[in-house]
Amino acid sequence: EQRRVRNEAPAVRDIKFRLQRDVCAPGVTLGRLIVEGKLYGYTCEDRDRKLEENPGAKIDKRTAIPRGLYRLTTSYSNRFKKVMPMIKDVPCFEGVRIHGGNDQYDTEGCPLLGTTRTAVGVMHCSEVNAALILFIQQAEDQGDAVWIEVR
Repeated sequence: EQRRVRNEAPAVRDIKFRLQRDVCAPGVTLGRLIVEGKLYGYTCEDRDRKLEENPGAKIDKRTAIPRGLYRLTTSYSNRFKKVMPMIKDVPCFEGVRIHGGNDQYDTEGCPLLGTTRTAVGVMHCSEVNAALILFIQQAEDQGDAVWIEVR
Protein backbone atom coordinates (compact mmCIF):
# COMPACT_ATOMS: atom_id res chain seq x y z
CA GLU A 1 0.00 0.00 0.00
CA GLN A 2 1.40 3.39 -1.00
CA ARG A 3 0.90 6.38 1.24
CA ARG A 4 1.20 10.00 0.27
CA VAL A 5 3.56 12.01 2.45
CA ARG A 6 1.99 15.24 3.65
CA ASN A 7 4.12 18.24 4.48
CA GLU A 8 1.28 20.15 6.12
CA ALA A 9 -0.75 19.65 9.27
CA PRO A 10 -3.25 16.79 9.12
CA ALA A 11 -6.65 17.78 7.79
CA VAL A 12 -9.76 17.76 9.92
CA ARG A 13 -11.37 15.78 7.13
CA ASP A 14 -10.51 14.79 3.59
CA ILE A 15 -12.95 15.82 0.87
CA LYS A 16 -12.59 13.91 -2.37
CA PHE A 17 -13.79 14.96 -5.78
CA ARG A 18 -13.84 12.29 -8.47
CA LEU A 19 -13.25 13.14 -12.11
CA GLN A 20 -14.86 10.16 -13.82
CA ARG A 21 -13.97 9.94 -17.50
CA ASP A 22 -16.79 8.33 -19.45
CA VAL A 23 -16.46 9.32 -23.12
CA CYS A 24 -13.20 8.95 -25.01
CA ALA A 25 -13.44 10.20 -28.57
CA PRO A 26 -10.67 11.14 -31.01
CA GLY A 27 -8.88 14.13 -29.50
CA VAL A 28 -11.26 14.67 -26.57
CA THR A 29 -12.17 13.04 -23.25
CA LEU A 30 -15.45 13.91 -21.53
CA GLY A 31 -16.35 13.16 -17.95
CA ARG A 32 -18.17 14.13 -14.79
CA LEU A 33 -16.90 15.83 -11.65
CA ILE A 34 -18.52 14.22 -8.62
CA VAL A 35 -18.30 15.18 -4.94
CA GLU A 36 -19.87 13.23 -2.11
CA GLY A 37 -21.83 11.15 -4.62
CA LYS A 38 -23.38 14.15 -6.38
CA LEU A 39 -22.74 15.50 -9.85
CA TYR A 40 -20.85 18.79 -9.55
CA GLY A 41 -20.34 19.44 -13.26
CA TYR A 42 -19.12 18.05 -16.58
CA THR A 43 -15.51 17.94 -17.70
CA CYS A 44 -13.69 18.15 -21.00
CA GLU A 45 -10.05 17.19 -21.41
CA ASP A 46 -7.57 16.50 -24.13
CA ARG A 47 -7.20 12.92 -25.32
CA ASP A 48 -6.60 10.37 -22.57
CA ARG A 49 -3.36 8.66 -23.58
CA LYS A 50 -3.22 6.58 -20.35
CA LEU A 51 -0.05 8.25 -19.12
CA GLU A 52 -0.22 6.33 -15.85
CA GLU A 53 0.64 3.23 -17.92
CA ASN A 54 2.93 4.88 -20.48
CA PRO A 55 4.37 8.31 -19.51
CA GLY A 56 6.18 8.49 -22.86
CA ALA A 57 2.84 8.75 -24.70
CA LYS A 58 2.41 12.40 -23.76
CA ILE A 59 1.96 14.85 -26.62
CA ASP A 60 2.54 18.33 -25.23
CA LYS A 61 -0.63 20.45 -24.96
CA ARG A 62 -2.77 17.60 -26.40
CA THR A 63 -2.88 15.03 -23.60
CA ALA A 64 -5.08 14.61 -20.51
CA ILE A 65 -3.43 14.25 -17.13
CA PRO A 66 -2.75 10.73 -15.83
CA ARG A 67 -5.20 8.94 -13.57
CA GLY A 68 -4.38 9.26 -9.90
CA LEU A 69 -5.13 11.01 -6.64
CA TYR A 70 -4.02 14.64 -6.37
CA ARG A 71 -4.34 17.50 -3.90
CA LEU A 72 -6.73 20.22 -5.07
CA THR A 73 -6.02 23.76 -3.86
CA THR A 74 -6.50 27.31 -5.05
CA SER A 75 -3.80 29.80 -5.96
CA TYR A 76 -3.23 32.85 -8.10
CA SER A 77 -2.53 32.05 -11.75
CA ASN A 78 -0.06 34.43 -13.37
CA ARG A 79 -1.24 33.25 -16.78
CA PHE A 80 -4.96 33.86 -16.18
CA LYS A 81 -4.47 36.73 -13.67
CA LYS A 82 -6.92 35.35 -11.11
CA VAL A 83 -7.31 32.76 -8.36
CA MET A 84 -8.08 29.33 -9.78
CA PRO A 85 -8.21 25.68 -8.65
CA MET A 86 -4.85 23.93 -9.01
CA ILE A 87 -4.26 20.20 -9.25
CA LYS A 88 -0.93 19.65 -7.51
CA ASP A 89 1.95 17.29 -8.23
CA VAL A 90 0.71 15.84 -11.53
CA PRO A 91 3.49 13.73 -13.07
CA CYS A 92 4.81 15.10 -16.41
CA PHE A 93 2.75 18.33 -16.05
CA GLU A 94 3.16 21.78 -14.51
CA GLY A 95 0.51 24.31 -13.55
CA VAL A 96 -2.55 22.10 -14.02
CA ARG A 97 -5.70 24.15 -13.36
CA ILE A 98 -9.40 23.43 -13.55
CA HIS A 99 -10.98 26.20 -15.61
CA GLY A 100 -13.66 27.13 -18.10
CA GLY A 101 -13.60 26.51 -21.82
CA ASN A 102 -15.70 24.69 -24.37
CA ASP A 103 -13.63 22.01 -26.09
CA GLN A 104 -10.18 20.43 -26.28
CA TYR A 105 -8.89 23.47 -28.16
CA ASP A 106 -9.40 25.57 -25.00
CA THR A 107 -7.04 23.47 -22.89
CA GLU A 108 -3.41 22.38 -22.87
CA GLY A 109 -3.93 19.39 -20.59
CA CYS A 110 -6.10 20.99 -17.89
CA PRO A 111 -9.62 19.73 -17.17
CA LEU A 112 -12.33 22.16 -18.29
CA LEU A 113 -15.43 22.37 -16.08
CA GLY A 114 -18.95 23.37 -17.11
CA THR A 115 -22.56 22.73 -16.13
CA THR A 116 -23.68 21.52 -19.57
CA ARG A 117 -22.17 18.78 -21.72
CA THR A 118 -22.08 19.10 -25.49
CA ALA A 119 -21.10 16.51 -28.10
CA VAL A 120 -17.51 17.83 -28.08
CA GLY A 121 -17.08 19.51 -24.69
CA VAL A 122 -18.77 21.65 -22.03
CA MET A 123 -20.60 24.97 -21.73
CA HIS A 124 -21.76 27.38 -19.01
CA CYS A 125 -18.49 27.39 -17.11
CA SER A 126 -18.13 30.59 -15.09
CA GLU A 127 -20.59 29.93 -12.26
CA VAL A 128 -19.52 26.34 -11.59
CA ASN A 129 -15.83 27.31 -11.62
CA ALA A 130 -16.46 30.20 -9.21
CA ALA A 131 -18.41 27.81 -6.95
CA LEU A 132 -15.53 25.29 -7.04
CA ILE A 133 -13.02 27.96 -5.99
CA LEU A 134 -15.28 29.00 -3.10
CA PHE A 135 -15.84 25.35 -2.09
CA ILE A 136 -12.09 24.66 -1.93
CA GLN A 137 -11.32 27.89 -0.07
CA GLN A 138 -14.05 27.27 2.53
CA ALA A 139 -12.87 23.69 3.05
CA GLU A 140 -9.27 24.83 3.54
CA ASP A 141 -10.40 27.60 5.93
CA GLN A 142 -12.02 24.86 8.04
CA GLY A 143 -8.80 22.81 8.00
CA ASP A 144 -10.07 20.25 5.51
CA ALA A 145 -7.96 18.84 2.68
CA VAL A 146 -9.48 18.66 -0.78
CA TRP A 147 -8.42 15.93 -3.21
CA ILE A 148 -9.32 14.98 -6.74
CA GLU A 149 -9.22 11.41 -7.95
CA VAL A 150 -8.94 11.14 -11.72
CA ARG A 151 -10.34 7.87 -13.05
